[in-house]
Amino acid sequence: MPSKTLKTTTAAVVLVLGLLASQPATAANAADNQAFTFGVIGDIPYGDAEIAKFPARIQDINADKELKFVTHVGDIKNGSSVCSDEYFTNIRTQFDTFAHPLVFTPGDNEWVDCHRTNNGAYNPLERLDKLREVFFNEPGKTLGATMPVKTQENLGLPENVRFNQNRVAFSVLNIQGSNNSLQPWSGLGNTTATPEQLTEVEHRTNAVLDQIRGTFADAERRNDRAVVLMTQADMFDPSLLAAATANPEIVSGFREIIAAIIEGTNSFDRPVYLINGDSHVFAENQPLAAGSPWLDIYGQPAADDLQRITVDGSANATNYVRFTVAGNSSDAGVLTWEKVPFSQ
Repeated sequence: MPSKTLKTTTAAVVLVLGLLASQPATAANAADNQAFTFGVIGDIPYGDAEIAKFPARIQDINADKELKFVTHVGDIKNGSSVCSDEYFTNIRTQFDTFAHPLVFTPGDNEWVDCHRTNNGAYNPLERLDKLREVFFNEPGKTLGATMPVKTQENLGLPENVRFNQNRVAFSVLNIQGSNNSLQPWSGLGNTTATPEQLTEVEHRTNAVLDQIRGTFADAERRNDRAVVLMTQADMFDPSLLAAATANPEIVSGFREIIAAIIEGTNSFDRPVYLINGDSHVFAENQPLAAGSPWLDIYGQPAADDLQRITVDGSANATNYVRFTVAGNSSDAGVLTWEKVPFSQ
C-alpha cells in the first residue's frame, strides 16, 4: 500500500506539471486572440522612375511597425523591359531591406512574358528557374525578416507557401496572367503553346489545386475563422469581361482553379478572401456571387462568401494596402482594409 508521503509527493508533481502545461497554452491563447495587420503590394516597381522610388517605398512600409508581414503579389517589372539576371538580383537586394517578413509570389512579367523581344526573348521556363534560384534559395523562410512558412518545395514550387496566424489560413499561390501562362510564346516564334509549356502549366496547376484543397481542409480541421488566398493573376479582370463572355477559352487556364476555390469556399462556409494584383486598379467585390457574369464564363455555381480585393499597381502603385485581422472576440468582419499612401 503506498505511503502517505508518496501520495503527497505524487499529487504535488501532478499539480506542478499541470500548472506548467497550462502556462504555454494560456500564452498561446492570448496571442491568438490579438488583432494584427499585414500589408500587400503588387505590380511594382514599373519603369525607371518607380525603380528609383522603390527603396523609399520599402522604407515607408518598414515604418509601419505593427505589420506582421508583407506580401508582394508579383510583377516586379513592367511588361516591356528586359528580364535580366542583373535586374532580378537588384530587386532581391531591395527585398532584403524589408524589416518585416516578405512573402513574394512571381508575376507573369518576370517570367511568362519574357519571351517578348523587348524582354530579351528568353525561354520563360529558364527565367522561372532563375527566379526560384534568386528569390527562393531558402525554401520555408520568407524574404526580409524570417517567418517560417510551409512550402511546396517537394514539388519544385518553393514559391507556393502556406501559414496560419490567429486562426486565419493564408495561402500564396503561383497563378499567372496570360491565361495562367497558356498564351503562345510569340517572341520565340510560336503560334500555339509548346509541349514544354503545357507540361509546366499542368504541373503548376495541379500543385496549386493541391494547395488550395489542403488549405481549406486544414482550415476546417483547425476551426479557422477565415481563409486568405493570394495570387498575381486577376482571374476576374474587368478589362477581359467582354472578351471572356464572347469566348470563355481566353480564361480557360483558370477554370479548374476557380472550381477548387468555389468548392472550398462553399464547404468552409466562413469568409474567404482572394487578394490579387495584375489588373493594376484597386477593386473590392464578390466576383462569384449569385448573378455574376463570371459564373457563366467559368460554368460554376455561386460562392457568395468569397470577397476579392485587387491592389493598385503600375502607375497606380502609389500606396500599399493595410489589412487588419480582427481579434477572436471581435464582432466585426475578420478582415478590414485601407489604402496607405506612400510618402513620395
